[in-house]
Amino acid sequence: MDKSTIANIHIDSITPLISPQRLKERIPASPEIHQEIIKRRGVIQNILSGRDKRLLVIVGPCSIHHKESAYEYAEKLRVLADQVSDKMFLVMRTYFEKPRTITGWRGLITDPYLDGSYDMEKGLHEAREVLLKVSQMGLACASELLDPIVPQYIDDLISWVAIGARTTESQTHRSLASGLSMPVGFKNGTGGNTIHAINAILAARHSAQFIGINEQGDTVILRTTGNPYGHLILRGGDNGPNYSPEAVQQAEVQLEAAGIHGSIIVDCSHANSNKRFQNQVQVFNSVITQRHDGNNSIVGCMIESNLFEGSQKVLDPKDLAYGVSITDGCIGWTETEQMILEGYKQL
Repeated sequence: MDKSTIANIHIDSITPLISPQRLKERIPASPEIHQEIIKRRGVIQNILSGRDKRLLVIVGPCSIHHKESAYEYAEKLRVLADQVSDKMFLVMRTYFEKPRTITGWRGLITDPYLDGSYDMEKGLHEAREVLLKVSQMGLACASELLDPIVPQYIDDLISWVAIGARTTESQTHRSLASGLSMPVGFKNGTGGNTIHAINAILAARHSAQFIGINEQGDTVILRTTGNPYGHLILRGGDNGPNYSPEAVQQAEVQLEAAGIHGSIIVDCSHANSNKRFQNQVQVFNSVITQRHDGNNSIVGCMIESNLFEGSQKVLDPKDLAYGVSITDGCIGWTETEQMILEGYKQL
């Protein structure tokens, strides 16, 4: 029997991919950079556990699609991070994978040229270059991980990871999180339910076994030890925002009932902003007020910010405006800086 009639019927092509080891040889991180990343992960772990009382602020573009604008943003953020470092620990969003309900651009790794050519090997190179450069500039990097193969290529340069609202219920991502080397935040589901995220935190604490790849690109069985630094991200849902003191208190009760230390990060965007990027400011201000009023279970927040506000559609990659998001709308740098400095004064 012709194999084409029984297997790979809907596969158009199969292309070999560079191994994680080879990519890391091409774009190597020095031992000094890895030591800095270990330190940055340690800071985040201390914030989550309450040993470090600073506010964790994960801020930056909704997605990275242009390296030079990302580096310019990082330069500005590095200066701001130094200004507020005694009360806040700023981490840059370096997101390269985007979940899609139906269709749309899926991120720099999948489609680096923004034209549907899907040169994923180029995308992996670009993502690693950005992470290395931002790390060398003195910033911790945060990212959302979607594809379970991708971490082998880039996770040595990441200090904090999010599992998104669409994948929090996924057993694959819970198993993945249990083996990651950095703290992992789980978002409540798109409907607003926090129980699935809490269950994900508990699942990720335990050992897991799943199929993946090793540094050489071989298919292997990975056995994990469990990740003790899972935590809850409140991002709102179909019923509206969930960052109010009442909603946060409800989440605290649910975490306590599950035996989880009450470490909560508030996502200032998505349903918490009613999908209007301008509303992130009021969410951030609420976080600052709640912290000022003594709520220490809120350990951090997330902000979608870029050099310039708003978003744009990709019609022709050559015509894109510099420093403007091509996914979710973001607040601009000027407002970002003002917002964080004002929050710093109030803490």
